[in-house]
Amino acid sequence: MDLGDGILLRPLLTGDGTELAAAYSRNRAHLAPWEPARSEGFFTAAWQKAHVEESLRAVAQGRSAAFVLEDAGARIVGRLNLSDIVRGVFLSAHLGYWIDQDLTGRGLMRRAVAAVCAQARDDLGLHRVQAATLVHNEASQHVLRANGFTEIGRAPRYLRIAGEWQDHLLFQRILDDAPTARA
Repeated sequence: MDLGDGILLRPLLTGDGTELAAAYSRNRAHLAPWEPARSEGFFTAAWQKAHVEESLRAVAQGRSAAFVLEDAGARIVGRLNLSDIVRGVFLSAHLGYWIDQDLTGRGLMRRAVAAVCAQARDDLGLHRVQAATLVHNEASQHVLRANGFTEIGRAPRYLRIAGEWQDHLLFQRILDDAPTARA
């Protein structure tokens, strides 16, 4: 799917490991405050190739959906995931995402999240998507609110990010409802 500015949203593919390693390496300092502490191995093509294979197994088993953002030069410049897909009476998943430091503030992630939510509803048959942001991550909160997510609470010491257990704000979007953006 074309998001504008020469950026495409597409499914994660088997051969993406090397380019993901380059993307994570290029954005290492940019992502560090928002992600778990990463080992040196995480930034290698070998680690990313193995992780891509693991991610694609989870996709094949219906436990997740994995996407990347790709620029006109076929460089990976972002990632989106629907993880922990639960079927049955819940029909829910967790959303995670990041974008290249040089592409922030252009509305690309807002459009990518909208597209992934549409796929979650239309292709995966999900009812709800949940996301969590660090309390001080206003940019991510803006993306979620612009896509009709509502804040549902605060989770103390929710995830170990940047080496510390940190509080997060929890958001959800009921996919059957029309997204009423509150940007």
